[in-house]
Amino acid sequence: MPEGPDLSGLVALVTGASTGIGRRLAEGLAARGAAVAGLARGADRLTAAMAEVAAATGARTLAVAADVTDRAAVDAAVGRVTGELGPVGLLVNNAGLIDAAEVPLWEADPDQWWQVVESQVRGPFLLARAVLPGMVAAGGGRVVGLASGISTRANPHYSAYSAGKTAQVRITESIDLAGAAHGVRAFDLAPGVVDTAMTRAMPMHAGRTEWTRPEDVVDLVVAMAAGELDHWSGRFVRAGVDDLATLRATTPEGDARRLRLRPYGDGDPLG
Repeated sequence: MPEGPDLSGLVALVTGASTGIGRRLAEGLAARGAAVAGLARGADRLTAAMAEVAAATGARTLAVAADVTDRAAVDAAVGRVTGELGPVGLLVNNAGLIDAAEVPLWEADPDQWWQVVESQVRGPFLLARAVLPGMVAAGGGRVVGLASGISTRANPHYSAYSAGKTAQVRITESIDLAGAAHGVRAFDLAPGVVDTAMTRAMPMHAGRTEWTRPEDVVDLVVAMAAGELDHWSGRFVRAGVDDLATLRATTPEGDARRLRLRPYGDGDPLG
């Protein structure tokens, strides 16, 4: 087992688990003893990925094919995970699409634009809605949303991705505010730019030579799963920039690492 917390007894559900960051997170959690359910649309690739994770770690895994924007499919998937592995203690909302082309909003394909927003907003909402009652009943749990730097600022060419990721931040904060009394914590984790098929397909990253280490993303999610960063619930952290030891030792106050409207000056009535 790698260094770090022992997650034996934890059931983790990771969306978008067949490739990229989701695949790395599934293996990282499993390597530390968690039972991991992976969810993705493509059944064959997902089944192969979860089998590889099980073989590499010895952990129990489960592959559940479902579209995160399909309510019936999500409810059925969570029911199957709970029935076969037990109540979900960690939900990682990683699945999501990106804008098909780097164009201004008025040139975007409306249907594709909305599919991106749905994947980033409806997906995490449906997963959280299906999983959270079990966490509340169990006395607690943790939800991690894979955020982005684009969550915190506008982008001229990724308007759908930006809108969706910003909405995810509000979902996280809502879960934190409503769930705190029930032991439920929620986090926004921006992974930086990890070398994946998705990021390499984005023209904005053409020629990039410096990437966030996937291990840094895994280490943060593991620490969250173990309860080491509960004092960061409802807030935003960034892999590859935030030092894990510093996060453990720092208790943010007020609106630190939250999205807020900045006043234009001392006389701003909204300040």
